[in-house]
Amino acid sequence: MDQNRERFGLERRWSDARPTKTLVFWACVASAVLTMIIGFSWGGWVTGGTARTTAETMADDAVVKRLAPICVVLSGLDPAKAVKLVALKEESTWQRGEYVGKQGWATMPGEKEPDRKVAQACATLLMPIS
Repeated sequence: MDQNRERFGLERRWSDARPTKTLVFWACVASAVLTMIIGFSWGGWVTGGTARTTAETMADDAVVKRLAPICVVLSGLDPAKAVKLVALKEESTWQRGEYVGKQGWATMPGEKEPDRKVAQACATLLMPIS
């Protein structure tokens, strides 16, 4: 009887398979969900809102990076720079940006108030080792 029994290989089973429409539908749904999970987890996919937020943050950081050296130049034009730098060094690290802003160094030409992020970056450039 064992001789009459034909052993089916994987290829033969695959060719003989006749999945139902329901099985095909759910397999497609599962494939789509799995693709999205992998894409968002490991594939680097992001939503439009996340991309927009990231772009805005990068743009703000680029502007601050370009304006901070102007702040350093403005500090160099201050006649009392030496005294103010000593006072800046005495300030705590997290208050240095506020101090720079109060001196007017972080107020860019055409602006009325200093930019907090520019002031902090400027303080970091003025006091690189703390």
